[in-house]
Amino acid sequence: MGESMAREDKARVLAFGAHPDDLEFQIGGTLAKYAERGHHVTMAVVTNGEVGSSTLAPEEIAAIRHREARAASATIGADLIWIGYPDEFFFHDDGSRRRLIDVMRRARPDVVFAHWPDDYHPDHSLSGQAIRDARIMTAVPNIVTPHPPLARIPKLFFYDTLAGINFVPEVYVDVTATFETKRKMLSCHASQDAWIRDIYEGTDLAAFMEVQTRFRGMQAGTRYAEGFRSLETWPRSANFDVLPFD
Repeated sequence: MGESMAREDKARVLAFGAHPDDLEFQIGGTLAKYAERGHHVTMAVVTNGEVGSSTLAPEEIAAIRHREARAASATIGADLIWIGYPDEFFFHDDGSRRRLIDVMRRARPDVVFAHWPDDYHPDHSLSGQAIRDARIMTAVPNIVTPHPPLARIPKLFFYDTLAGINFVPEVYVDVTATFETKRKMLSCHASQDAWIRDIYEGTDLAAFMEVQTRFRGMQAGTRYAEGFRSLETWPRSANFDVLPFD
């Protein structure tokens, strides 16, 4: 945050992840910094993670992943919104647009974070596109949803892709001081770690996260960092002072 906002104003922050663990992996350190400074953080999970197991039935693993997401969000005192679309089958259509508009209206954010719309996974890319497209509509009264329209259009920033592919950050948040909190948040997702090891030939989720966060830190001139981009279309969200800089 800018110095005056850090001391006086408290922002409402809403971060969307396509799956349980996406937010913890990519921006857990940034969300922890917001929370430590007294800002209100909401973590919204778009899909229910129901395919993330080689041994458990969809309803079983979805329930486990919901519990893990609650534990991770509780680590920093964040609210959790579990949206519940089927894992691997999120599509950007009329129904999902209205649902995401209403989630944003429910959370009443000043700042929104979403996946970069060119990530490796369709749930990532399509949810990022859908959130980008729904953002302005959150403040349009004639688009009716269960929650009332926002008084102003929230700022939107995109966060890193898996392994940083197709993503060049415009700005970095130093998360060295909150990295262990980020690691703790990600460790809540034990079922996802097992699934990643199984499907990606022994890949260690926590080690993968640390390599990426250290690489972004190297680029930023610090030990650990997370990278972000502003919305490239008008009206842009290029006021980076709303990010939790030191």
